[in-house]
Amino acid sequence: MSLRMVIMGVSGCGKSSVGERVSARLGVRYRDGDDLHPADNVAKMRAGVPLTDADRWPWLDRVAQVLAEEAPVIVGCSALKRAYRDRIRAACEVTFVHLVGSRDLIAARMAVRKGHYMPLTLLDSQFAALEAPGPEEAISVSIDQTLPQIVDEILRKVSL
Repeated sequence: MSLRMVIMGVSGCGKSSVGERVSARLGVRYRDGDDLHPADNVAKMRAGVPLTDADRWPWLDRVAQVLAEEAPVIVGCSALKRAYRDRIRAACEVTFVHLVGSRDLIAARMAVRKGHYMPLTLLDSQFAALEAPGPEEAISVSIDQTLPQIVDEILRKVSL
């Protein structure tokens, strides 16, 4: 199987939880894009400083490398802008799954999450940067449902 999937969306939308569950159901490896960030990026986000495009390029190149070299694999990666997704797609064929939710829903989830370096204060910058993909670019799935329902919907929509 040469599955290469990116679970994308703003911080707090559930990329890790969804990616891990889809990965378990399919029996393929999940890689959290947060773990692929250079240390300088993590330090900036911890300090509440939004990343610039220049900060993101090396990270996106690492995400693309993982997708190209480790398939079958699922990676959680915000991929907020079309240019970011294009950069990843330049390395290999990939299916993007966009987790869609309201700012209020995601903020409520972020407010109770523990141990993550991305502060709630950066959520607005995530939504400001988001260039939502159209249906020709990604599969969109609402996160306003249970985790098992989200996973089931993804598996129904993704052609394997």
